Amino acid sequence: METITMRQAKDFVGQEVYMNAWVTNKRSSGKIAFLQLRDGVAFFQGVVLKNDVSEEVFDLAKSLNQETSIKIRGIIQEDSRSNLGYELLVKDIQVIGESHDYPITPKEHGTDFLMDHRHLWLRSSKQHAIMQVRNEIIRATYEYMNQEGFIKVDPPILTGSAPEGTTELFHTKYFDEDAFLSQSGQLYMEAAAMAFGKVFSFGPTFRAEKSKTRRHLIEFWMMEPEMAFVEHEESLQIQEQYVAYIVRNVIDHCQLALKTLGRDTEQLEKYTKTPYPRISYTEAIELLNKNGFDDIKWGDDFGSPHETFIASQYEQPIFITNYPKDIKPFYMKLNPEDPSTVLCADMIAPEGYGEIIGGSERIVDYDLLAENIKKFGLSEDAYGWYMDLRKYGSVPHSGFGIGLERAVAWLTGIEHIRETSAFPRLLNRIYP
Repeated sequence: METITMRQAKDFVGQEVYMNAWVTNKRSSGKIAFLQLRDGVAFFQGVVLKNDVSEEVFDLAKSLNQETSIKIRGIIQEDSRSNLGYELLVKDIQVIGESHDYPITPKEHGTDFLMDHRHLWLRSSKQHAIMQVRNEIIRATYEYMNQEGFIKVDPPILTGSAPEGTTELFHTKYFDEDAFLSQSGQLYMEAAAMAFGKVFSFGPTFRAEKSKTRRHLIEFWMMEPEMAFVEHEESLQIQEQYVAYIVRNVIDHCQLALKTLGRDTEQLEKYTKTPYPRISYTEAIELLNKNGFDDIKWGDDFGSPHETFIASQYEQPIFITNYPKDIKPFYMKLNPEDPSTVLCADMIAPEGYGEIIGGSERIVDYDLLAENIKKFGLSEDAYGWYMDLRKYGSVPHSGFGIGLERAVAWLTGIEHIRETSAFPRLLNRIYP
C-alpha cells in the first residue's frame, strides 16, 4: 500500500492508501467525525464513519487536538464540494506527534500575536497559499531567464561599496575594514554582464530604512538582470515580457492558492497583456498637479499616494520613465533628449502596490562616471574596479531589479508585505 500526498489523490481514487498529515480542526456529529487535515501540500478532509472503524479509532478521531501529527489509512474518494475534488474515507489512525494547547486557534488573533508566532502561523491555509505563489514566481523566474539565455551569477552579500550610497546600509566590520550588507547586486552584475552577456542574480538584500509602511521590509529578495549590448528601450520590453510571464504562470499553476486568497484571476489576466503603458516623469507630475496633488513639484520623488493615483489611471502595470537625474543614482545614463533626466523607468503595479521594478541604462563613459562618483561623494578607491569596466571594452548595457516580496504582495492581493516572507524582518522585529 502506497503513502501518497493529497496532490496525488486523483491517481488513487477508490484505492486504499496511507497519508501523513496534521489535524487543523475537527467536528463530529453522531456516528461521523470530520477531520480537517493538511499534509504540507494541500488542505483536505478526512471522514471517519463509526460503523467502518473500531471503537478505539472513532474515539481517537474525536479526541485529536489541533496540529497533532498522524499517519492515516483510508480510501480516496471524489468529493465535488472539496477544493481539491477529493477526500479520504478514514479506516485507521496512528498518532505520530501529540499537540497540546496550540496557541493559534480558529478564532481571530491580532497581528502582533500572529507575528510572534510566525513559525506556527505559516501552517495556516492563507499563509500556505501565499508561500505557494512566492515559490511559483521564483520557479517561473528561473524558467524565463534560462530560456532567454541568461546565466545566474551570485554577487557577494558583504560589500565594500554601495550602488546607491551608504546611508541606508547595515555597517559591519570586515576584519580591519568597513563593509556593508548588500542593498543590490547590480554593480557586480554589470561586471558579470561584460563576461557573459546576459546575467541575473536572485538573492537577499538589505535596506536599513526606518520605515514601517506596508510596502517595506528590512531584508528582502531581489532578482536583478543585467544585459550587455541592450539599450533602454529593449530593456523595457524585456521587463514587461518577464512580468507578464510570471503573472501567466501564477494564474496557470496556483489556482487553488489564488482561490484560497480570494484573488480575482480575471483581474490578473489583464496584467498578462503587453505592451504596458508608459508615462514620463514630467507627464506624471502634470497629471498629479491637475488632480489636486499640490504637494509635489518637478524634481521631487513620488510617494505612495502619488504612485497609487498614477497607477489607478491604468488597467495594467505602468512605466514611469525619465526621472530627474538629481534624484536617481550616479550610474544612470543621461537622457540625450533632455540631459536634466536619465534613461530610467520604474514599473508601478496596479491596485496600490507601488513600484515593483526599477531599471535604467547605465553610463558607459569613463569620465562622466568618474565625475558622478565625485559629485555623489563616493570613494574613488572603493569603486576602482567598477570604473575598470569602462576602460576595457565598455558597451551599452541596461538592467533592472524586481523586489520579490512586493511582487508576491501584488499578485496575491494581500495588504501587507510582511506576509510575503516566511520570516520577515521589520523595523521592530527580528524574532522569530
